[in-house]
Amino acid sequence: MTFSFHRVTLTAACLLAGSAAFAQTPPPPDGPTPPPPVAAAPEAGSVVNGRVQQWLLNPNGEADGLLLADGTQVAFPPHLSADLMKALKPGDTVQVSGWRAPNVPVLRAATINANGQSITDRPPTPGMAPPPPRDPAALSALSANGRIARLLYTDRSDVRGALLDDKTIVRFPPHVGAQNAALLQPGASLYASGWGTRNAMGSAIEATRLGQSADSAREVFGGPGLEPAPRGPGRPRGPGAVPPAPLMPPPAPASAS
Repeated sequence: MTFSFHRVTLTAACLLAGSAAFAQTPPPPDGPTPPPPVAAAPEAGSVVNGRVQQWLLNPNGEADGLLLADGTQVAFPPHLSADLMKALKPGDTVQVSGWRAPNVPVLRAATINANGQSITDRPPTPGMAPPPPRDPAALSALSANGRIARLLYTDRSDVRGALLDDKTIVRFPPHVGAQNAALLQPGASLYASGWGTRNAMGSAIEATRLGQSADSAREVFGGPGLEPAPRGPGRPRGPGAVPPAPLMPPPAPASAS
């Protein structure tokens, strides 16, 4: 009898414990779990007509975009640069068809029509070798100082550069744009130094230092052939890491040039 009493007592205790645990378990949500939000898809078949205000150059001196008078930024691959520069010039009217995401001022061009010519971005021929990489030694040390006329964006709305009031283009990767959002505001003063190209079409710099002035500028990159700068004063580059030798001396702070 004693054994049966203990067994009943133990069974009751287990049931009570299980009931308490069950009571503490939150009930499942009503209905199916909603799917994660999906990013807005680019709108195919977008067509824009406008007047070309300026070439958008990359630091190699190649055009990879157009700025239209209404503020639209047209993006295309650099391999179209030579053909487009022969076909049109700032002041010409163009019709651009391509893709753009909603609420983004960038149109990814598929075809550009101007002056009776049509230039279409076509995939490379199978088996064709890609162009050789740009030699970093071919770039020049440049600096610029002015006010931001407008920001330049990727076709996903990330800030990837700034156009200064003297038409100099300052480029940097999107993560640098995000880290310096407070500095990168239209109308604000911007000093940039780095490596780039100046030619008859304009000037473009890949920034390695950014700031409101030359005195306040800080490194955002180590420059061509260099490891990225540490993320804080005195921060090591990593166990056993040895900085590679620079391919060229860093640009000295200078006035706008």
